[in-house]
Amino acid sequence: QMQLVESGGDSVQAGGSLRLSCAASGFTFSRRIMAWFRQAPGKEREGIAHIRQNGDSTYYTDSVRGRFTISRDNTNNMLYLQMENLKPEDTAMYYCAIGGAGLTSFGGVNFGFKGQGTQVTVSS
Repeated sequence: QMQLVESGGDSVQAGGSLRLSCAASGFTFSRRIMAWFRQAPGKEREGIAHIRQNGDSTYYTDSVRGRFTISRDNTNNMLYLQMENLKPEDTAMYYCAIGGAGLTSFGGVNFGFKGQGTQVTVSS
């Protein structure tokens, strides 16, 4: 079955950097659009970045554009999110998601969640 394992979350100071990783298994990773979502306490889960199957096209929401970079390694079935200049409002649980595997819409694609997420906490 489809499985995602997120890692790399941590507690950092504002202005710091983190790199999140997502290990995928149980499906043909290279054929799926992939995305990163996040959910802050008391808020709905929101999509923040997605990447096309071959990695040549990416999309970011305004809140992270210019600070976060999504990338993928189709050889090793890995998805990444490089986060720079982190802000306290970036504090959230971060999830990777599989295109076409669920009902959560983002950028015209429905995504599904198959992992537990990784916590990012940014202090001022």
